[in-house]
Amino acid sequence: MRPLLDWGDVFSFQDYGELLALLSNSIIAGAALGIVGGLIGVFVMQRDLAFAVHGVSELSFAGAAAALLFGGSVVAGSLGGALVAAILIGVLGAKARDRNSIVGVLMPFGLGLGILFLSLVEGRTANRFGLLTGQIVSVSSPDLSWLIGICAVVLIGMLVMWHPLRFDSLDPESAAARGVPTRIVSLPFMVLLGLIVAVSVHIIGALLVMALLVTPAAAAMRLSAGPVAVPLLAALFGFVSAVGGILLALAGSLPVSPYITTISFLIYATCWVVQRMRGRVRRVAV
Repeated sequence: MRPLLDWGDVFSFQDYGELLALLSNSIIAGAALGIVGGLIGVFVMQRDLAFAVHGVSELSFAGAAAALLFGGSVVAGSLGGALVAAILIGVLGAKARDRNSIVGVLMPFGLGLGILFLSLVEGRTANRFGLLTGQIVSVSSPDLSWLIGICAVVLIGMLVMWHPLRFDSLDPESAAARGVPTRIVSLPFMVLLGLIVAVSVHIIGALLVMALLVTPAAAAMRLSAGPVAVPLLAALFGFVSAVGGILLALAGSLPVSPYITTISFLIYATCWVVQRMRGRVRRVAV
């Protein structure tokens, strides 16, 4: 009788070298996504937008599913859905309570619409499943160009608006008093967030996007509060989670998302333990 869990399904390094060469596009895309996702995740945490990330991912999923149904570009569909959600949240959700209400409406609508579109798609089961849980074989050379280009746009956009965005994220009232145009800063940031969420859907799937856009930054904030250290650590943790998860997924038959989310969670748990140990040492020293 075959056991319920066969570790050969989780880890099997047979023909690993050949698979590594074939899926180099996914590794490159994962590296770019992990770094940029970790960086933007810092502002996601500071602006209390973790819930919004999930809402944007559901609309991105619906857009990708619609493109799959009607024979369009899945990347373009994913981008369209994510941008619509991001702009709606940015325009209508200036206050946290309004934003959470909008996200709460968008999430079930996007998920239901996406499932409807997927149920109408004939065949291509792997593609349908991959939109929810990620699929490492889905990054073709044209898709890689799009994904790298989008990551570059998001990175450049964040660097251009880094200082006003950071000021507005940490102390919006003081930023407004100092003349920082909070509305002008908020909406472009939501557009950048929508772009990176759309990219994330193709690597980790719509259901677990927060593992790359929230968890690495949350882990970094457990270790440091420095304005330079936190973004660098978040980018490093995002890179390790994405690339490490993809490399492990090559050795098994499971979707990529369990590997990425497990690595991301273990990093966060380790940072939490380190933070607690530091606190105990300081109390003893006092």
